[in-house]
Amino acid sequence: MHQPKRLHVGRMRTLAVAPSLLVALAFAIPDLRAQEAPSANAFKVEAHASRWDYPKELQVPEGSKTHIVQKGDTLWDLSAKYLGNPYAWPQIWELNQWVKDPHWIYPGDPLIIDLARGLATADSVPEAVANLQPDQRRADPSAVRRPELGFSFQDFIQLPFFAPEGAEAHYKGQGAFIITSNKREDRQFLGDGEVVYMNGGADQGVKVGDRYLILKTVARKVMHPTIAKKKLGDVVQQVGVVRVLTAQSKGSVAVIERCLDTVEVRDRLVKFTEPANIPLQLRTDTAEPVKVAANAAVVVYTRDAKLHAAGGDMIIIDKGANDGLKVGDVLLAVRVRVFPVGSGGEKHPPTETTTYYLGQALVVRADTQTATCRVLRSTEELRGGDTVTP
Repeated sequence: MHQPKRLHVGRMRTLAVAPSLLVALAFAIPDLRAQEAPSANAFKVEAHASRWDYPKELQVPEGSKTHIVQKGDTLWDLSAKYLGNPYAWPQIWELNQWVKDPHWIYPGDPLIIDLARGLATADSVPEAVANLQPDQRRADPSAVRRPELGFSFQDFIQLPFFAPEGAEAHYKGQGAFIITSNKREDRQFLGDGEVVYMNGGADQGVKVGDRYLILKTVARKVMHPTIAKKKLGDVVQQVGVVRVLTAQSKGSVAVIERCLDTVEVRDRLVKFTEPANIPLQLRTDTAEPVKVAANAAVVVYTRDAKLHAAGGDMIIIDKGANDGLKVGDVLLAVRVRVFPVGSGGEKHPPTETTTYYLGQALVVRADTQTATCRVLRSTEELRGGDTVTP
């Protein structure tokens, strides 16, 4: 699916809606046809590209149906088709535990559907929900089986980080390839499903099916917001993933498998490793004034160089692995407040200092001197110079 053209590299945020409501965004697989395999004791799954480690052979229980996902399928729609009620989508997910995130099912993925679990016929959906649109769906807390994620694949492919040695030196150190061109030369900004060409091929170890993370330089020579003359380096942004379609000797053809920001020629490619989802765990020690640790950090960058950040945004702080931070740590964002305590007539009135709670941030990447965090919750906006404490 093409993303619309735009004149700047902006952020295309994915709304946190019910997973069954999102259309599965996946590349087109040649000659793939939707199919429903007959119920049988064993069913072999054709090899295909998927984010998930799908079963290669299924044992299909009696009375169940095996559905092979086609482009555009969602658990919501499949639940409506087979169970007579789209709100029953968790029942399909429950039977297919290899699908780690129900937002994403891919063409060729096999799904076992227990037809005996049908809750309603197509013409007998409860009146209370019959006319609701998908984006108006209200989640049933009793149906929640897995924790909310603090960090997911969608967040991973929007993650910024500092390259203190500079972006070009970072790319060289990672052995990065370059997107040299694209199939449609009239397009500058590229999105999901578009074909690109890269300058790495079989001679460099590139193979069909390999996946590469797309990197883009989004800021150069960033200075610390509160420490004069302290250089932080260049900011590199993860923007998507490509998959190799054909590998020639010195160059390859690839498809943009998933991106949430525009991709451009000259963006870089490094080997992709599947990230881990991190369950959401919030801290409760938020009473004010918030105690600030000796190794507290400062917000030095907000994604897209925005002035403010809030829940779901990415920030970079000036402490990292050398300061004991690690992926999965939940930090408290606080603001220091100095207030007067004099009678009002003094030339230099006395003051007191306190702190108050702004929100919580999850460490999702820990470099030696800096760390990237995802803002989990915020009571007001975060900005450069705000304190973040373990």
